[in-house]
Amino acid sequence: MHRLVRRPSPAMVVACVALLVALGGTSVAAVSQLARNSVGTPQLRNNAVSTPKIRNNAITTAKVRNRSLRAIDFARGQLPQGPPGPQGAQGPAGPAGPAGPAGTAGATNVVVRTASTSINANAVGAVIAQCNADERATGGGALLSGHFNAAPATILRSYPTIGNSESAPSAGATPTSWTTRLLNPTGAAATATGYVVCAAP
Repeated sequence: MHRLVRRPSPAMVVACVALLVALGGTSVAAVSQLARNSVGTPQLRNNAVSTPKIRNNAITTAKVRNRSLRAIDFARGQLPQGPPGPQGAQGPAGPAGPAGPAGTAGATNVVVRTASTSINANAVGAVIAQCNADERATGGGALLSGHFNAAPATILRSYPTIGNSESAPSAGATPTSWTTRLLNPTGAAATATGYVVCAAP
C-alpha cells in the first residue's frame, strides 16, 4: 500500500519564508537593544568594549566607583594660583659659622711726647709736640712752666696737626702732632711745654 505525500503549495512556501524573516528581524532588534542594568564590570573588563563603541558621556559619575580611576585616566590641567599662605614659624638657628681672620692690632701702646718753646712776656707763642713716625696723635695740650696758679697762661688754640705744622688737618686726615698757642701774661719770658698723647699698635 502506497502512502500519498502532498507537496506544499507555493503560497505556503512564501508564507513560511515571510515568517522566518519576521522572526529573524525581531531577534536582531532584541539583541541590539540591551536591557536596563544588563552591562556590568565583566562586560567592561579587559577592554571587552572598546572606546569607539561607547557613546560620549555615556558613563556618568554615578556609575563610576570612588577611587577606581587612575591618574593616567585624567588629562593634566592647570588651576589658577591661589592666594599666598600665612608665614610659617621661624626655624631653628643654624650652626655658627667659621671664625673670620684676625684683624689688625689696635692702639695698645700709648705714650706722651713733649716739646718746649720760650714765649716772651705779654706775647703769644705756639708749641708743637710731635709723635714718632709709627705713632698717631690722639690728644694733647700745653702749659706755661712755673705759672700753674699765679698769672697762668691763656690757651688760645689747641688742636691736632700733622708733623711740625700749625695748619689744621682736613677731615679724615691722620694727626701726628698737637699744636697749642698760648698767651704769656707775665712780665718775663717763660717756657711753654706742649704735650701730645701718641698711640701705636
